[in-house]
Amino acid sequence: MPRSFDLSANYQGSVTQVHSAFADEQYWLARLADSGADEATLDTLDLSADGAIVVATTQVLRADRMPGFVTQFHQGDLQIKREEKWSAVVADRSTASVAARIPGAPASVTGSGNLVPDGAGSKADLKVTVEVKIPLVGGKVEGFIGTQLVDLLISEQRFTTAWILDRQH
Repeated sequence: MPRSFDLSANYQGSVTQVHSAFADEQYWLARLADSGADEATLDTLDLSADGAIVVATTQVLRADRMPGFVTQFHQGDLQIKREEKWSAVVADRSTASVAARIPGAPASVTGSGNLVPDGAGSKADLKVTVEVKIPLVGGKVEGFIGTQLVDLLISEQRFTTAWILDRQH
């Protein structure tokens, strides 16, 4: 049964600054290099004329870094295909949809969210659903993925805030 997670990240930058970072190829290359993945590629960065952003990435984690219960169900390296779509900033707000999948594995992550002002900065609120279609242990794997998503969001929030602050000086 799929599990839902409510995730939140606060940025020391305005909605426009965060959105601008998401539209910057150098930001993505640096973020992926900092991701901790064994391999990471920026597959797509599409910027529409209205300011919407579509980003697709691939991150690979070697099998020897995976917990035992994950390697029981997925042999070899874990390839994570991820896509984020951010709407143009309208009325100081951007909406998002996110999706991730692992080719060859019965696992998926989908979600949506908003990037809105929050005090002197901004805040991203995301609702994410994790589904792992493996009898008996799918729930355990979903919980593991949910915990990893929290850690990932914290790491990406810190990176994004540092990116924005570094460019203000």
